[in-house]
Amino acid sequence: MKDEQIYTLALSRIPGLGLMGACNLVRTLGSASAVFQHRKELKELLPEVSEKLIKALDCPEAFHRAEEELKYAEKNQIQCITLNDAAYPSRLRECEDAPLALFYRGNAPLNALKVISMVGTRHATPYGADICQSFARDLKDLCPDVLIVSGLAYGIDIHAHRAALQHGFSTIGVLAHGLDRIYPAAHRKTAIDMMDHGGLLTEFMSGTNPDRQNFVKRNRIVAGMSDATIVVESAIKGGALITAELAESYHRDCFAFPGRTTDVYSAGCNELIRSNRASLLLSAEDFVNAMGWNVTTHSSQKTIQRELFPELNDEEKKVIQALQRNPDGMQINMMVVETDIPINRMSALLFELEMKGVVRALAGGVYRLL
Repeated sequence: MKDEQIYTLALSRIPGLGLMGACNLVRTLGSASAVFQHRKELKELLPEVSEKLIKALDCPEAFHRAEEELKYAEKNQIQCITLNDAAYPSRLRECEDAPLALFYRGNAPLNALKVISMVGTRHATPYGADICQSFARDLKDLCPDVLIVSGLAYGIDIHAHRAALQHGFSTIGVLAHGLDRIYPAAHRKTAIDMMDHGGLLTEFMSGTNPDRQNFVKRNRIVAGMSDATIVVESAIKGGALITAELAESYHRDCFAFPGRTTDVYSAGCNELIRSNRASLLLSAEDFVNAMGWNVTTHSSQKTIQRELFPELNDEEKKVIQALQRNPDGMQINMMVVETDIPINRMSALLFELEMKGVVRALAGGVYRLL
């Protein structure tokens, strides 16, 4: 595992190799380790790979920086999570521009059954702050096990994190810099609280400054690791709208709270709703109903017994057994890990089981026994 972490971090530092190219190499060859171990045969395996790239992979400086970063992570109780790790956010892994590696300090599982992101303007009004509070308060009664994600920035982000903490949710802050600092510094206390009730997550190595372009990059993580993105307040232009666009491109649900037509910091939300790029949201109850999360599941309810389905094959039985152990449902990538069935085969099996009336598909790639 440590070798894969070093190879992954090194791959991300290869000159001239972009994120999409690196992801393609890892997904094609199965791991970052395989990319380097088969460097000399890459041309045979992937004819489109250039000789220039093959030479660039021979980069001792990249490995030195990777080893340094891993030592820093180990010293500071930071997890380095690579693309193929079970702990990697499975929803994010489905995105073609997913980071090769993530650095995480916290205690909340990144593959929670229900994950939402709450985003908005840095110039939050009392209206937006009140929405964060009332939404979190009401959501706690309706759906208490949600993981709430935002960006730890000024405005709606910090209001969302603080409301989540106040009402007993775990909350993840996705950062636009390394975990060797907290930006803005004014949010340090909240960030420390989050590490005990959620965590801090970033794709950036230590020493990375919170540069403008990094905030745009981190928005794809906020959108990609969530089942749904909620825009609380936004002007007609802003980072929250970028996050909403990313959520739409990832085929995730997007919601927006409306505001008065004269409110500058509701203009973006109103436009998202007007153009049908976000569903109008008025309450936590609206949200839970729209996501299909309002179905109460009790462990005492009748579960499907294998003998009721004699036509099931061995692979289907493995899926059923995994779901029986998790009556509230499982995300497809978690089932892949637990059953050791490849993702493509798992998708086909779940489709067959859904057609047989055995499982039900929920939001976010989650499946549950009927």
